[in-house]
Amino acid sequence: MILEKAPYPSPPSARSDTITDAQLHRFAEMIYRRCGVRIPPRKRLLLSNRLRRRLRQTGVKDFSRYYGFLRRLPADDPEWDAFVQEVTTHETYLFRDEVQWKWFREEFLPDRAAAARRGRAPRTLRIWSAGCSTGDEPASAACCIADVLPDHRRWRIRLLGTDVAHGALEKAAAASFDRRAMRLVPEAYRRRFFKKTGDGAWKLKPAPAEMIEYRRRNLMEPLDEGGFDLVLLRNVLIYFDAESKAAAVRNVRAALGPGGHLMTGAAEGVAHLLRDVERLKPWLVRLPRE
Repeated sequence: MILEKAPYPSPPSARSDTITDAQLHRFAEMIYRRCGVRIPPRKRLLLSNRLRRRLRQTGVKDFSRYYGFLRRLPADDPEWDAFVQEVTTHETYLFRDEVQWKWFREEFLPDRAAAARRGRAPRTLRIWSAGCSTGDEPASAACCIADVLPDHRRWRIRLLGTDVAHGALEKAAAASFDRRAMRLVPEAYRRRFFKKTGDGAWKLKPAPAEMIEYRRRNLMEPLDEGGFDLVLLRNVLIYFDAESKAAAVRNVRAALGPGGHLMTGAAEGVAHLLRDVERLKPWLVRLPRE
């Protein structure tokens, strides 16, 4: 579903300067309360530039008025989503961090398939991409599954992608990726699982795309389901402070099933929050099997 633009007034021609210390503090607290992301003072210029885009789109004259404008909006107004997406979305692309996808393709999926063939485990697979942004990570996982599990249609597969920004999820659901996002996709996968479109983008084909479901969820809140075999929590928590990071890790861990794996980004900094697990790699842990 595409959100309609709100009938905001035409943008003014007045120029907006870099936000002040006081404005930076107010916006940072607002962002933190909304989604747990901490904006440090060194991001002043970045935040200013991104907020200017919202000023142009809404026609609000300056940063202070835009702050007041947001505070008056109901929690479900589309502008809140546009605001969160603008200030938190970061670069993402398919098959980012190749060593992790190599483990997924060559160890995790073959082990699951072998256990199913031997009757030691059912043909089920539950994966959660937490903080999936525009869908590059779920799409990468779906391609690997379609490749490594040729009988995947006989499996019960749950590949869930969640993000706090509805706009990002709309892009994810479209499953269309530009040349930059596709730059690390193996050529064999590009040919098998994507179709080039007239605008130069690449569209994920139905066979992998139909595995994925997208939902809007905030990592600061518990997920309403569990039993996942693998959670991908990569390059997300680097934007969180200690308190919100701990809350997100608790919620993610609660969604994992016994023996489930948690994959994080190399710079996530959550080792101290996961001491009672088996550490398989610097970026990979496994919960006890109970």
